[in-house]
Amino acid sequence: MNVPSLVAAIDIGGTKIAGALVDAAGAISRHVVADTRATRSADEVMAAVAQVVGSISAGPGWERVAAVGIGSAGPVDISRGSVSPVNIPGWRDFPLVERVRGLPAVGGRPVVLGGDGVALAAAEHWLGAAQPYANALCMTVSTGVGGGLILGGEVYPGPTGNAGHIGHLSVAVDGDACPCGGRGCVETMASGPAIARRAISEGWQPPQGDRSAKAAAEAARAGDRAALAAFDRAARALAAGVAATAALVEIDAVVVGGGVAKAGELLLDPLRRHLKEYAALPFTSALVVVPAQQGTDAGLIGAAHLARAALGDPVA
Repeated sequence: MNVPSLVAAIDIGGTKIAGALVDAAGAISRHVVADTRATRSADEVMAAVAQVVGSISAGPGWERVAAVGIGSAGPVDISRGSVSPVNIPGWRDFPLVERVRGLPAVGGRPVVLGGDGVALAAAEHWLGAAQPYANALCMTVSTGVGGGLILGGEVYPGPTGNAGHIGHLSVAVDGDACPCGGRGCVETMASGPAIARRAISEGWQPPQGDRSAKAAAEAARAGDRAALAAFDRAARALAAGVAATAALVEIDAVVVGGGVAKAGELLLDPLRRHLKEYAALPFTSALVVVPAQQGTDAGLIGAAHLARAALGDPVA
């Protein structure tokens, strides 16, 4: 009896790095998490990645690992195996694939890189909310805003792996400067930190100094006008970016995941409302907005799926 192979999946974001073993049906085991150390040096961030790999390789099942799949905050360059995440300033053209492949535990196994938005799209189209749709945008709203595309029933990463990166569509020509070098990007208004900053600037007083988007969401649910206005502004920025995407590639649905999306209808309801204003063309006006189903595991499941697809390994 052949024992099915596993993929070691790594999900790298601006706040945390997660790792797990993922089987051919998308089931996760040996899940571990480490702080990204995003403000530290390139080598210190890499040390956090190595810590995660070391933890998942130390237990049972590692001998069955056929490959390592990575979903990383972007931009990424899958052709070069490098990453330059906006929210990890120490990593610029960082040779992530080479460095992970060189870890002793990896032992020369294949390493497959994808953007975190593309990984989300892969997970949701395989096992989640995007399954019914041949053309969809899957976006993650968290420390940053990212996305990935499903076109013609397939994940579409683009030449460098960044297609669908909605967070860096400019939706305000006179908007704030973005760390990516652009101006008026969706991320400057719709990321978790941006929502919290906006709420504070409008008069919200964070409890016990908690300036997180989660705290802002709790205040909004309690009726705080400044917090509600910040979420509405974020939803408007997202709607403008989604409408632009729909006009370019004719998507049928938008799947919304990520930490901020845990606010649920607090974000999704105004997003749907603003989409009616921005997506008014006949081929964009019927867009469906649905919450992601794979939760915080989406990046891991998607990274594993991308690795299996690259190796031609079937999934359940």
